[in-house]
Amino acid sequence: MFLDRDGVINVDKGYVCRIADFVFMPGIFELLSVAKAQGFLLLLVTNQSGIARGYYSVQDFWNLSAHMQTCLQAKVGFGLDKIYFCPHAPHTCACRKPGLGMLEQALRDFDLNLGQSCMLGDKFSDMQFGLQGGIGLNLWLEGSIEKANFQKLVCISDLKQALGFLKD
Repeated sequence: MFLDRDGVINVDKGYVCRIADFVFMPGIFELLSVAKAQGFLLLLVTNQSGIARGYYSVQDFWNLSAHMQTCLQAKVGFGLDKIYFCPHAPHTCACRKPGLGMLEQALRDFDLNLGQSCMLGDKFSDMQFGLQGGIGLNLWLEGSIEKANFQKLVCISDLKQALGFLKD
């Protein structure tokens, strides 16, 4: 399962880089637990242009990621299997979603069946990433129904609704 960070794992407060600003999304612990119990790898794929913009450093990103992983370990007994991130500004690289650089790296790191995989994101670029990458199920948190129907995506209103798709 591919997961965006801001707006999916944590509340998106805009360029979240400080532990004090990191708040887990309601329902994320249950969702991750169900996904893990069903055998999904939990792969974070996150654009972090705040690094290129100078708002925070790569080390700040890793410090916050370590905090997130520690909290997940304490709350659900495991962390994310791998964290992929793009530190670049928009339109400057192939790794930034909707580009497939992070997906290509995940395919080098793991034996993945993309048709049986899931992308959970809150931005249209997350859905483009999933569709272009051949990911079988793309769940768009609070996405636009008009675009979803056109793009054949599944819109969900909250993380609890995503559980139904994982349990089917």
